[in-house]
Amino acid sequence: MFDGRFRAPIEKAVRPVGQLLRRTGMSPDHLTILGILFAIAASFAIAQGALRGGLILVILAALPDMLDGALAKASGSASQRGAFFDSVVDRVTDSLLFGGVAWFYASEKSPHLALLPMAIMGVSSLISYERAKAESLGLYAKGGLMERAERIIVLCVGLLFDSLLTPILWVMLALTVATAIQRFVQVWRQAEVSTTTKQKREVRQVRRVDRQSIRASRRQLSVVSRQRRRQRNG
Repeated sequence: MFDGRFRAPIEKAVRPVGQLLRRTGMSPDHLTILGILFAIAASFAIAQGALRGGLILVILAALPDMLDGALAKASGSASQRGAFFDSVVDRVTDSLLFGGVAWFYASEKSPHLALLPMAIMGVSSLISYERAKAESLGLYAKGGLMERAERIIVLCVGLLFDSLLTPILWVMLALTVATAIQRFVQVWRQAEVSTTTKQKREVRQVRRVDRQSIRASRRQLSVVSRQRRRQRNG
């Protein structure tokens, strides 16, 4: 949802920053690596119970992820390899952050609650897989109530108000599951439409062949009829 509505305005806003970063000689991969380093530090801080410090580090980890695309466009270095690297690092970053939350719960709260951030991480991986598989089939699978940007924002709110972290994670889990179901239905309907369209095309093709066959038969009958008339008159 956030990605669909706000990506274009954000990309426009950070475009000048990308131009400034280009002058430093940095590459988009440098920013991606910087982001994962901040994510590692954030996961350790959260695991140790320093939630506010973890919040600051999560924000610092999100900034390079937001700016690497602007730098790639400004420097003309956008590539499939860079997009692949960035996507993989996003998954690693999510695992680190929610792994840190799970460690925090297992160490300072309840070991059973440690399953909550792990469940969020598992369903998030399902959402990513649904999109990747759908796009490999030529289908569309974006959008939803709780995409990656929303999960990071909601996690930051939970880290800021640590007393609300657990209920916020429960809400995040529910919305993440809803997003996974939403994408599944979206792809399922597209695939159904595709099959139906294919069947309709096959039916139209059969009808076209039948019409051509009927016309050919009529022409043949007409030729035979004219020949018989000539024979009679002759």
